[in-house]
Amino acid sequence: MTSPTLKPPQAISLTQIAEQAERAEAMMGQIRAAMLAPTARKAAPIFNLSQLAALLGAEKGSVSHRMGRGDLPTGRLNEAGSRREFTLAEVRAWVREYRKDRLRPAGAEAVTVSVGNFKGGVGKTTTAMTLAQGLSLLGHRVLVIDTDPQGSLTTLFGILPDTEVDERQTILPLAMGSETSIRYAIQPTYWDGIDLVAAAPVLFGAEFALPARQTQEPGFEFWNVLHYGVDDVRAEYDAIVIDTPPALSYTTINAFMASNGIVMPLPPNALDFASASQFWSLFSDLTTELLSRRGLDKDFDFISILLSRVDSSDATGAIVRQWIQSTYTDKVLPVEIPKTAVTATTSAEFGTVYDVSKYDGSAKTFKRARDAYDQFVSHIETSIQAVWRKQVQASTMNRKAGR
Repeated sequence: MTSPTLKPPQAISLTQIAEQAERAEAMMGQIRAAMLAPTARKAAPIFNLSQLAALLGAEKGSVSHRMGRGDLPTGRLNEAGSRREFTLAEVRAWVREYRKDRLRPAGAEAVTVSVGNFKGGVGKTTTAMTLAQGLSLLGHRVLVIDTDPQGSLTTLFGILPDTEVDERQTILPLAMGSETSIRYAIQPTYWDGIDLVAAAPVLFGAEFALPARQTQEPGFEFWNVLHYGVDDVRAEYDAIVIDTPPALSYTTINAFMASNGIVMPLPPNALDFASASQFWSLFSDLTTELLSRRGLDKDFDFISILLSRVDSSDATGAIVRQWIQSTYTDKVLPVEIPKTAVTATTSAEFGTVYDVSKYDGSAKTFKRARDAYDQFVSHIETSIQAVWRKQVQASTMNRKAGR
């Protein structure tokens, strides 16, 4: 038996790589046009009366009765005249009225939450997006900042990072020092209550600009650029959600240093557990070098570990879950995000469970996924409200002290 003739490997030139990149970019345009037809832009879901009542925690009859007062949107009947429908903006008006005692109080400002992990594929970007959407459905006004040059979160908003985002829509001018406030980059999105600072491949430039400024500008603190950059807008939002690159980069460090809290999505498998351990070890070493040796400090109001992409059929998952619980103890949220057909389908369509007006698959499967994200958002909202209480107490004490 003769061995097959092996052809020598073909060299791949930079020109061929550029051509491949152009093909990939063109394909992304075609995919988005198909997924987001007919306008090639995402649209927020429409809500029926039952869904509105569920968000309010009220009975349908009670909501119908309240409409008679005329101080809240009454929606409109669908074309068939069979049900009443509400836009996202109308729903949020109702929610803000019904939950006004749980919204940001006077004397408090936006709480910043970074979503981070060393590895890709753990549900980081989906976690950031669903957190922002879920908080908005609870009546909060949210600013989302995408600091990952891949722009996955920007893509979830229906914007193509490669072709539709320039550097003025990213944090790059902030990193380079030509801007001191993030305000220049904020843009509205298809989702009422959420504004966006986008990301694009050009954002890789921040990884060179920040260390260069550190060596050239006396007293410059590269890790605080984003922290100071959002100061100007903290009073205009209830929460700021930051999606970070899957690495401990200069932009990731900036995101963490700007944050009150960190959320780490962590699938219960051995490789992800090991990666997370390395992440925290390196982060600890880095903050010691940057802060502790300079006599500085940084406190986080909360760190939450979210069990994500949980596969109920994975026998080893239960063992790793015990490792996670023993390691992170009370930081582990009492909710698991299941790996379901729902999340796979919505992800393929550049969306999340919150983008779905009506799910075509199993209602039980959809409810399981949606309930898990609702519980996650609820836990983070509780942490945010606790930070607000601390802010109000500090503000009150400062006033009494005459500061």
